Amino acid sequence: MKLHLRIVNARQQKGLTQEELAELAGVSARTIQRIESGDSIPRSFTLKAIAKALDKPYEELSNDEQYAPVVKAVSPADDQHFLKMLNLSCFSYIIIPYVHFLIPRYILKKENDLSNETIFFSRKLIRQQVSWVVIFHLSLIVTLAYNLLVVKMFGRRDLVIHYLWPFFIMYLANAVIIAMNAIRIKSISISLTDNECLVNVVSDERWQS
Repeated sequence: MKLHLRIVNARQQKGLTQEELAELAGVSARTIQRIESGDSIPRSFTLKAIAKALDKPYEELSNDEQYAPVVKAVSPADDQHFLKMLNLSCFSYIIIPYVHFLIPRYILKKENDLSNETIFFSRKLIRQQVSWVVIFHLSLIVTLAYNLLVVKMFGRRDLVIHYLWPFFIMYLANAVIIAMNAIRIKSISISLTDNECLVNVVSDERWQS
């Protein structure tokens, strides 16, 4: 019996739903769904967590298929598409500038099947947006301090900077940053190739490492 079918049978015997098993194993419900449908092969630590949640020995779930070749589809294009969508979500700063970075952060947290390179790049994009919020806020504070100084100390209202200037400058700067990131996403190589899906034959021993 294949691995994903053994997991399905063990879960049903224990009377658990996919959501309940996911909670007990400390993984997302989507991960359990993908594993049980055969679309994803769990890594060693994930399978151990599932076995523990089902009160089954790890070997009982992992035998038979441990040394059988497995065909796994690797799609760099999917990761690039995810990065494009994540980057576009950063444009939410136009509407909610102070908390907009929570949107790409939520998108990243919700997605499970990403390469390490994609996760690293995604976190970098989010850090950029957090930094932008800090700098944007500081620019408004500096503008306020400058205006108070020139008015109170020197009485020069003609030197006052309108608050729309830092506002527009920072908004334009972030638009440029997001556009540059979009160009970088198109040019980077997420995995073995840029624009085609590879089918790699790997053994379960690799998944257990």
